[in-house]
Amino acid sequence: MQVFRGMDIGTAKPDLATRRRFGYHLVDIADPTEEFTAADFQAAGTAVLNTIEAEGANAVVAGGSGLHFRSLVDPLGFPPTDPEIRRELEAMDGDALRAELLSVDPTAATVIDLANPRRVMRAVEVLRLTGATPTERAATPDAEAVRSYRPERAFTAIGIDPGPTLAERIAKRFDQMLQSGFLAEVEELAPRLGRTARKAVGYRELLDVVDGRVDLPSARADAIRATNGLAKRQRTFFRRDPRIQWIPWHHEPEAMAQTAIEVLAKDAPWIS
Repeated sequence: MQVFRGMDIGTAKPDLATRRRFGYHLVDIADPTEEFTAADFQAAGTAVLNTIEAEGANAVVAGGSGLHFRSLVDPLGFPPTDPEIRRELEAMDGDALRAELLSVDPTAATVIDLANPRRVMRAVEVLRLTGATPTERAATPDAEAVRSYRPERAFTAIGIDPGPTLAERIAKRFDQMLQSGFLAEVEELAPRLGRTARKAVGYRELLDVVDGRVDLPSARADAIRATNGLAKRQRTFFRRDPRIQWIPWHHEPEAMAQTAIEVLAKDAPWIS
């Protein structure tokens, strides 16, 4: 979400001085009215990494969701999408979508969760656009490489175990964002938040305050709960990846950074 201009406080965007010092990329490259998909991120990020590597330098990929991380290092493909077809599918009920999918691909349940409406809808959309069934797409070499965690770009990865105080830190951080003017930021951006931007955790809850649907204490509780849920899902996603080396969270950032450097330096000697 840091790709969007103006979404600063709620995305914990680094300040300009930090970004200039360390050479950040993919920050403030899109207007919040735009729909910036994972495929868009993959294209932009891959271009940056290719340029950096061509210069003989190295890059650090930090933060982000597991999907966005894997889109940069693994042969993760993103089939096309079509707004008109998506609107048509959104008007259909779940049973009709499942029936359409299973009529063409009876074994679809072996590769996608038919109880997940969003995934079924996406599978039907891809089927209509490309003719490829979920079973066929799952059998491609790239799909097998993704399942087996075989990257197409060499990397060394480290993860920070959030520890037992994560929920407390999430609540504290959200309150700090509110004190820094998060609600005012959302209020200013509200008319310009497109489909992707308004999905951001924290923004979508505070939009309800701006629109007068809920009060701030309720939105605060909803946002903290949503952030905890997101953290849990992302931790589960990353924990499946055998390529990530884990270190414990530490309340002193310098100590944690030093541990990370020591772990990474074993495989990436350029880190110091």
